[in-house]
Amino acid sequence: MEKLDETDRKILRILQKDAHLTVKELAAKVHLSPSPTFERQRRLEREGYIKRYMAVVDPQKVSNGILVLCNIRLRQHTQHLIQQFMDAVQTIDEITECYNTSGDYDFLIKVYARDMKAYQQFMLNTLGRIECVGSLHSIFVIDETKNTRGVPVPED
Repeated sequence: MEKLDETDRKILRILQKDAHLTVKELAAKVHLSPSPTFERQRRLEREGYIKRYMAVVDPQKVSNGILVLCNIRLRQHTQHLIQQFMDAVQTIDEITECYNTSGDYDFLIKVYARDMKAYQQFMLNTLGRIECVGSLHSIFVIDETKNTRGVPVPED
């Protein structure tokens, strides 16, 4: 992959804030004509800098009022059990993010639930049925202070 120039980095920063822009609008913001802007955007997609485009949905409006960060500790650290957990996570809609972590816990998952009762059912009937899970620690988010949903793109 070739090194990104300032225009490429600017395109990435702008699209992270608003991927709904037309090529013409994006081109005006990076001070290029639409054709080279379009080519740059497609190259950034092709080379994997841009993984996908998505709409950010308000969880409150779709009745997912509770956000929980849940630390998971596996029963044992075998390749089979780790893979079993990672495979199980892929099939659970309530889990929107999952990170393999260091420290006291093996994984951190981000879970949305309708309410406390729904989260309790999720813990018992979903997480509780994954045999490799040894223990968990739930952290209930009171308020979201910052979530840019983006990745910092350095100036150079």
